Amino acid sequence: MALSTIDWVIVGIFFTIVLGIGWVASRSAGKSTSEFFLGGRGMPWWLLGISMVACTFSADTPNLVTGMVREDGVVKNWAWWAFLITGMVTVFIYARLWRRSNVMTDLEFYEIRYGGKLASFLRGFRSLYLGILFNCLIMGSVTLAAIKIGGVMLGLTPVTVVVGASIVVVLYAALGGIKGVIWADFFQYGMAMLGAVMAAVVAIEQPEIGSLEALFNHPNVAGKLDIMPDFSDASVYIPLLIIPIAVQWWAVWYPGAEPGGGGYIAQRMLSAKDEKNAIGATLLFNFAHYALRPWPWIIVALASLIIFPDLASIKAEFPNITDQYLGNDVAYPAMLTRLGPGWLGLVVASLIAAYMSTIGTHLNWGSSYVVNDFYKRFVNPEATEKQMVRMGRISTVVLMIISATFSLTFLEDATQAFDILLLSGAGTGLIYILRWFWWRINALTEIVAMVVATLMAVIMVLVVEDSAFEGQLLDPFTIKLLITVGVVTITWLLTTLSSQPENKETLRTFYRLTHPGGPGWKRVIEEAKAEGIEINQAEEGKAWEMPKQILLVFLGCIAIYSSLFCIGGIIYSDFSRAGILGVVAAVSTVFLFRILRTLRLSK
Repeated sequence: MALSTIDWVIVGIFFTIVLGIGWVASRSAGKSTSEFFLGGRGMPWWLLGISMVACTFSADTPNLVTGMVREDGVVKNWAWWAFLITGMVTVFIYARLWRRSNVMTDLEFYEIRYGGKLASFLRGFRSLYLGILFNCLIMGSVTLAAIKIGGVMLGLTPVTVVVGASIVVVLYAALGGIKGVIWADFFQYGMAMLGAVMAAVVAIEQPEIGSLEALFNHPNVAGKLDIMPDFSDASVYIPLLIIPIAVQWWAVWYPGAEPGGGGYIAQRMLSAKDEKNAIGATLLFNFAHYALRPWPWIIVALASLIIFPDLASIKAEFPNITDQYLGNDVAYPAMLTRLGPGWLGLVVASLIAAYMSTIGTHLNWGSSYVVNDFYKRFVNPEATEKQMVRMGRISTVVLMIISATFSLTFLEDATQAFDILLLSGAGTGLIYILRWFWWRINALTEIVAMVVATLMAVIMVLVVEDSAFEGQLLDPFTIKLLITVGVVTITWLLTTLSSQPENKETLRTFYRLTHPGGPGWKRVIEEAKAEGIEINQAEEGKAWEMPKQILLVFLGCIAIYSSLFCIGGIIYSDFSRAGILGVVAAVSTVFLFRILRTLRLSK
C-alpha cells in the first residue's frame, strides 16, 4: 500500500525531530565516555524510566504478542508477564547496589566482584559475546520485525527496509550517545503508544467487527480470551503459568529482565543521579512495561483472528511475503494496512519510533561493552577519552551492520528468536541474584555456567527434536527449558563448592563499595574483623533491610498485576472484577510508597 502526502509529512516530521535530538545531544556526548555512555551520571528517574520502557517497546514486540495470542490465546503472555517478579527484585534490591558500584558498564562489575585472570577473561569474553553476538541477535530479531512491517504495509524489499531503517538510528545514536538515545526515547515512546492505541481502535472499527462486544463474542476469538489458564488441565496451566512464575523469572537471563539487573537496564541505573532516581526509574519502567502497554497489542491480535483467521488468508492478501517471513506474528502489520490516510502515517511513524528506540539503546549498550570492556581494557589501555568516543561511534556502525545481516539470513519469526534467547540464558539467572549476597560465588562459577548454558541451548535447538517429547505432559520447549535449567544450575553449584573462592582482599573491597549485607557475607566480615580490618562500618548496628525489600517486591507485583488485570477487566466489560482489582492496586501502591520512604538511600 502507498502512503499519502499527509502520511509522508508525518513521517518526515518524525525523522526531523529525532535527528534534531541527536544533533543537540552530540554537543556534549563527545566530551567523554561518561557523557557518551552514561549521560554524565546525572539523569532523572522519569526520563530514564521512559527510556527503559521505550527500549523494550520494540518493533518486534507487537508482532511477538500477536503471535502468542493467535497461537495460544491471551494467557500465553505469561511467558513475559512472569518477568515482572524479576523487575520488582531489580527495583527494590539491585537498583541501589548497581548505583553504588559506580561502574561504567555492568561487565566492569566482574573485576570488582572477582579477581585475577579469570575475572579479566570473563569481562573480555562477555564484552564480545553479549556486546556483539547476543546483542546483534536481539537487534536482528527487531530488524526482522521491521522487514515484515515494511514488506506487508509498504511492499518494500528486506534490503530496502534494513538500509532505510538503519541510517537514521545509527546517525543519532552515534552522534548523541546515550543522551541522544534517552531523549529520543522520550519522544518516541509517546509516538509508539499513540500509534498502538490508534491501531487497536481502527481494528475494532473494521466492518467485520464493529465493536468490542462483537470482537469478544466472535467464535474465532472466544477461546482465546482467558487471562488465566485452565486449571483443570495440567498440560496447560503448568507451562503457561506455573513454570514462568516458579522457575523462569529467577532461572533465565533475558535482556531487559535480567535477574539482578544488568544490560541496558543496568546502564540506565548507572546513569541515574543517585540511588533514589535509580529506584524510581526502574519502578516507572515496570509499571509502564507490564500494566500500560499490552492491551492495545492484544486487541489487534484478537481482531486479526477475524480478519485473517489463518496464515493462508494472510498469504492470499499479501502474496509477496516469502515463506521465510510468513508466520502468525506477521498478522500485526497485516492489520495495520487497514488504516486510513493520516492515521497510517502516524502508526508507521510510531512503528519506526518503536524500532529506533530499541535499536538505539542496543547500539549504545553494545558499543559500551566493546569500548569500555574490550578496547580500553585489553587493546589500548592508554586510550584517551576522544579515542574511546571515536571507537564508540565506529562500533555503533559495525554493530548495526552485523545485526542487519542476522535479520536477512537465518531469523524467521519473533517467537523463534525469543525461544533461542531464553534457552541460551537458562540456568544462569540465579548466579546474577546470588553473586551480590553470597561470597562463595566466583569467576569460575560464571564461566562454567555460561559455557554449559550455551552448549545446552545448541543441543536443545539443533540436536534434540521436539518429537522426542511427544506425549509428555508438558510441551517440548518447556521440557527443554527445564532440562537446561537443571543441568546448568547443578553444574555451576558443584563448580562453586569445589573451587577456590575469590581472595580476601577482592571480597573485602567489593563489600566496602556496595554494602550488600546479609548472612551470605558474615564469614567475610568476621574474618576481616578478627584481623583488625573493618569493612562493615557503614552498616554497623543497622538492621538488614532485605525483609523490607522483599515485602516491597511482593507489594510491587500485587500493584502492577492488579493494574494490568484491572485494565483487562474494563476492556472485557467485567466492571466488578475491574473495581476490585483497582482497589487492590491502589491500596498496595499506598503501602508500597510508605515502606519505600523508610529505606536508607544515598543521595
